[in-house]
Amino acid sequence: MLGLDLTISYNGTPVVHGAELHLEPGKVTALVGPNGSGKSTLLRALARLHQPDAGRVLLTPGGDAHTVSSGAAAGEPDDLVAHGIDAASLSARDFARRVTLLAQSRPTPGGLTVRELVEFGRHPHRGRFIAGDAHGAAIVDRAMSLTGVGDLAGNAVDQLSGGQLQRVWLAACLAQDTAVLLLDEPTTYLDMRYQVELLDLIRELADDHGVTIGVVLHDLDQAAAIADRIVLLESGRVRAVGTPAEVLVSDVLSSAYGIRVDVDIDERGCITTCPIGRYNTRQRIERLAVA
Repeated sequence: MLGLDLTISYNGTPVVHGAELHLEPGKVTALVGPNGSGKSTLLRALARLHQPDAGRVLLTPGGDAHTVSSGAAAGEPDDLVAHGIDAASLSARDFARRVTLLAQSRPTPGGLTVRELVEFGRHPHRGRFIAGDAHGAAIVDRAMSLTGVGDLAGNAVDQLSGGQLQRVWLAACLAQDTAVLLLDEPTTYLDMRYQVELLDLIRELADDHGVTIGVVLHDLDQAAAIADRIVLLESGRVRAVGTPAEVLVSDVLSSAYGIRVDVDIDERGCITTCPIGRYNTRQRIERLAVA
């Protein structure tokens, strides 16, 4: 999936300026940056939920269900543009068979069980009758199992906790069975265990199933742990793109976030970031004085 020279506005005010974004099959691309930098807006534009003022979104070779399952190569950027499908040219149903988005905020539907909500993910694959979706039930079962909500199948959705509801919505996205999965702050509301399990699942979908994944994350350490590529946005512009080691650099992060950010890489190559405020600085001075 390619975003080409995307400019996006809210109420006539540009909030994303000429952004270029390449999401590759079988790779995790994390979008990071300060609040208001345009991460979620850019993701929504890729999902056709926000019309860009300029630029295009292309679905590229290797970015539909057939080419992903056959292991087609991603190709070079120029080739991808030449052979890509303009997302705007697809019907809503065709687009939903290829791309799904786990949004930040969603309504809590009443009168539905967990399984019924997850089954909505199969809607793009069905004709007029549910019987036309031969593998739908098995795909729903697997989606619920992967997200740990199988035991909640008969529970009312409006009686779930925030973390449970987040996992149910993710199960609905997985039930949609698309080759492109976009996630906007998916670890919100989740406790430590389910944050880790969700991040593991994201990696598994990319590594084992060739899914193209774009994810907005606020936690830089989580981004470093799971992403193949990181896109750092600042004030609506792409500030840096590359591997976690290339983008998560102290001076770049400190400039983008407007606060000192220290970066440590341990002997295993794990990246840890630490914003340094007045309290952190005072603690360091006190420790040095004692030493």
